[in-house]
Amino acid sequence: MNNSLAKSPWVVHYNCNSCNGCDIEFLACLTPMYDLERFGILHIGNPKHADVLVVTGSVNHRNARVLLNVYNQMPDPKVVVALGVCSSSGGVFAEGYNVLGGVDKVIPVDVFVPGCPPRPESMIDGILEAANILVQKSRGEQVQRAEKPKYTVVAMSE
Repeated sequence: MNNSLAKSPWVVHYNCNSCNGCDIEFLACLTPMYDLERFGILHIGNPKHADVLVVTGSVNHRNARVLLNVYNQMPDPKVVVALGVCSSSGGVFAEGYNVLGGVDKVIPVDVFVPGCPPRPESMIDGILEAANILVQKSRGEQVQRAEKPKYTVVAMSE
């Protein structure tokens, strides 16, 4: 992580509609075993003080406005990290009648961390990438939006 950031990035987490697998792995990042705070990154509960929004789960019709509200409460510059396949595409819930899809259907996403669920090491890499993007945004640099991960669906033969 770039040391030019004046303060430690603060992360707020929002669970859109997940099975909690990503949430459990994200909480593991905060434990002494993985220790996300060793990078100066703090988990907080108020979006009004957060720099990075970490989202898990697929977006549905009921939580889309809440997600947008949380995003709008965050001060600029801000960065969004989508954890897991559900936050990228809807995952196993994608064909549900109430599912809109990934987080990028509602808010812009800066970092996608694929997996079901992603490993804590991958999550930490994604959050550190978000911290670097935050530094770039704070300097006024133009940052390219993240590309969605590519998924391959293999049909099972009978």
